[in-house]
Amino acid sequence: MKQNVSLTVASLLTIVLFTVHLAHDFIYGLDAMTRAGTFTFLAIVLVSTYGTLELAGRRLGYVVTLLLGLLAAGLPVLHHVGGPRSAGRGFFFVWTLLALGTTGALGAVLSLRGLWSTFRRREAR
Repeated sequence: MKQNVSLTVASLLTIVLFTVHLAHDFIYGLDAMTRAGTFTFLAIVLVSTYGTLELAGRRLGYVVTLLLGLLAAGLPVLHHVGGPRSAGRGFFFVWTLLALGTTGALGAVLSLRGLWSTFRRREAR
């Protein structure tokens, strides 16, 4: 049970950091806030939050949090680091990106572990 709590906390923290990071992108002009982009953002956050909270401990919940974790872990690697260059504004932008990657990787590892345990329980029957 402790593993599920850790996964839930890591996933929720990843979602919060993702929203902060996307707000940075909008504020600094790295991404345009279009209607389609806003709906896509809301859909991603909704599915991620629902998978984290309501599907916790189920196979589908582990799959949702695994995808969330993999995407978040890959974001610092794939992101075009064209953010703010000034030391005052740039620090929080880069820190958020690195923290997002770290919590995403942790969530992915915990999701894989939980997903593996669901398959092992099924084989034991």
